[in-house]
Amino acid sequence: MELEIDIRKTLRSGHRRFHLDVRLRSSHRRLVIFGPSGSGKSLTLQAVAGLERPDDGVIRIDGTALFDSASRVDLAPQARRMAYLFQDYALFPHLTVRQNISFGLVRGCLNPHPDLRLEAVDYWLDAFHLGHLAHQYPNELSGGQRQRTALARALVAQPRALLLDEPFAALDPALRTRMRTELDELQHRLAVPMILITHDPEDVAAFGDHALCLHDGRIVENEDECETDPIAA
Repeated sequence: MELEIDIRKTLRSGHRRFHLDVRLRSSHRRLVIFGPSGSGKSLTLQAVAGLERPDDGVIRIDGTALFDSASRVDLAPQARRMAYLFQDYALFPHLTVRQNISFGLVRGCLNPHPDLRLEAVDYWLDAFHLGHLAHQYPNELSGGQRQRTALARALVAQPRALLLDEPFAALDPALRTRMRTELDELQHRLAVPMILITHDPEDVAAFGDHALCLHDGRIVENEDECETDPIAA
């Protein structure tokens, strides 16, 4: 994956102002952007996904412009083919595992039928060992099963890359360690490019083939600035 990000965005809230100015290039299949809370990590990832529009700049993946303010290019999130995995997985509580995975493949406003059979969905149910759970609901799943369901839903549409927003932050330490190992094995097996944001140094150690420190809206060379987040302590 060849990734280029060169974007700026200013957020205002009353008298407060936050200025994001991110410039980076990476050719690694695993990129970790780490730093303290409020440094602009989620804002950067959302800009890549098309969920936030930069004020100006460019975002390119493998030579394709996802956003280019000078050329007035701003692809819709669906057209970018980025799989965004939210911190809480954002599974639909009223849909089964099969329906959650099917959701991204079904057009229109209706939910997938519980018995809808799609070859791609069956593939990911099998790949993630979820077949025996296909008719269960998110509240009936373990943390690991919910993460695998969310990953299957993200990957069923064959994305260019997987975008992970603090995927382990809400987990207890024991589950965090187990899920980190499981994601590591899955990503190696599937060979899907991955961009992960985190404040946890252990995530950097596990996934940081290329790790960049983001502090106060900018990529910085001094990584000590990224090790002061009280949440990570």
